[in-house]
Amino acid sequence: MARRTPPRAAAAAILVLAVLAAVLGGCSAPHHGRGDGPVRLRFQSLAWQKESVDANRQLVAAWNAAHPEVQVQYVQGSWSSVHDQLLTSFEGGEGPDIIHDASDDLADFAYGGYLADLRPLLSERLKADIPDRSWQSVTVAGGIYGVPFLQEPRVLIANSTLLRASGVRVPTPGAPWSWAEFRAAAARLTADGRYGVAWPLKDPVAATLNLGLSAGGRLFTREPDGPGGKAVLRWDAGDAVVPRTIHDQVEVDHSASRATLGMGGSDTLPGFFGGKYAMVPLGFSYRQQIVRQAPPGFAWEVLPAPAGADGPAEPVQGVSPQTLSIARDSPYKKEAAAFIDFLLRPANTVRLARGDWMLPTGTQALADPALRTPELGWATGAALADGLRPAPAQSVRGYPEWKDKVATPALQEYYSGAIGLTELERRLVADGNRVLARYQR
Repeated sequence: MARRTPPRAAAAAILVLAVLAAVLGGCSAPHHGRGDGPVRLRFQSLAWQKESVDANRQLVAAWNAAHPEVQVQYVQGSWSSVHDQLLTSFEGGEGPDIIHDASDDLADFAYGGYLADLRPLLSERLKADIPDRSWQSVTVAGGIYGVPFLQEPRVLIANSTLLRASGVRVPTPGAPWSWAEFRAAAARLTADGRYGVAWPLKDPVAATLNLGLSAGGRLFTREPDGPGGKAVLRWDAGDAVVPRTIHDQVEVDHSASRATLGMGGSDTLPGFFGGKYAMVPLGFSYRQQIVRQAPPGFAWEVLPAPAGADGPAEPVQGVSPQTLSIARDSPYKKEAAAFIDFLLRPANTVRLARGDWMLPTGTQALADPALRTPELGWATGAALADGLRPAPAQSVRGYPEWKDKVATPALQEYYSGAIGLTELERRLVADGNRVLARYQR
């Protein structure tokens, strides 16, 4: 028989619970303001490099000084845990008002109803300044769920001394290497004790898909049977170019190091500085680490990534821009949108881009001379901006699961020689379509 609580104890318990509810209620949403006080918004930033964190904090302070009626609290987040952290906070009703993320992480949150559709909130200036191709990366089922503001092409960082001594043609944004020419160059740069290239592929999916666009690969397509169409996986000849090149450099030419396949980009830098690798494909922002860590006198340069299967082609590649979104549950969406508009004024965006060593999406900021100087490869990166396209998996429901459970292990096994190209195709497509089908019923 259940034990009953005495009436007096029950009343006391109810009183305690009421007090706790009031206290916790006051703690759960202090960022929304109360009474006649200022509106309080939380801005969760994923900036991590010191220059970027400083720039973000300084811009928040400048906003707060100029807008006493709308105060923004800077909250530090982390790229390594942002998806799960946001999901937990949204489901608990504690999501930040302004959310820093990446475009390839927005689809599930948008479909889940956690993000506000920004179409009625965006300023005309922002709409006009950011190209349509960048807006496509944040468009989900016809709505816009983020403002794309920073982007990062993949480039080749090369040891200038070794590159010039090899006699290979030095590629430029206007005349990049084809994938076949890149393979030949890596082989020529390979010598006793030195590899022509080091592929850091701890996370192989984004690199493979985004670079695949340069050879005509796409993998993800849309079927015209509903709003936006269902996403399906299909394998064409262009999809094989990049993975086969990497595989053959490791397994056939021995011009790429097997040891780096499980590394992150930063892990390859000591070997690069020591002359063990002549080239390393990296994100554009890695230049910051190179500047800080390279030994005195080390000469390096930025080359465009390869493009075209057999002959040079336009240097197109996929990117997932960094984004700023607004929580659907935020009661102050207009104020949050005003802060985003301030943060992304051209001069401010240049500060954010330089702090993160990345490129802005906005055309006015991208035209700034500070981002077009030949020094440290800025001009090469800026020249690649027109060829940046939304990553193939943008807005695909189920992409995170496909990436983690299907694509990552399949690509890792293929690059290490454990499976062949036919098995890679089967797993990416057949197994992958079963994953996507569960999300698109």
